[in-house]
Amino acid sequence: MAREQTEVRELDEGSYVMMDDAPCKINSYSTAKPGKHGSAKARIEGKGVFDGKKRSLSQPVDAKVWVPIIERKQGQVVNVESADVAQVMDLDTYETITMKVPGDLTLSADDDIEYLEYEDQRKIVQS
Repeated sequence: MAREQTEVRELDEGSYVMMDDAPCKINSYSTAKPGKHGSAKARIEGKGVFDGKKRSLSQPVDAKVWVPIIERKQGQVVNVESADVAQVMDLDTYETITMKVPGDLTLSADDDIEYLEYEDQRKIVQS
């Protein structure tokens, strides 16, 4: 598994955390003061990196959470199969992968792109 454990207090906006077994990017992070019987609580709002779903998490700041190790990779478009599917060659391994193209991107063959990879999930982030 490409993830590591860290304490909730180590997280901040823009970093990644696992929520409901999905890697999410943190949109907001806030803490409440310690209560009468315990430690401060953190409330984390995030959005799924690969599925776009909004999720939230409320944990004590000293609780351990999993942080996904998401790799940022470079690729080149080999072939555009349709408006939302492209074949991309990884520029390190020369492996060819079929990926979904985000709706706001228009790609053509030979475009250089950047994509995120976590386990067997991939997402094009820019061209």
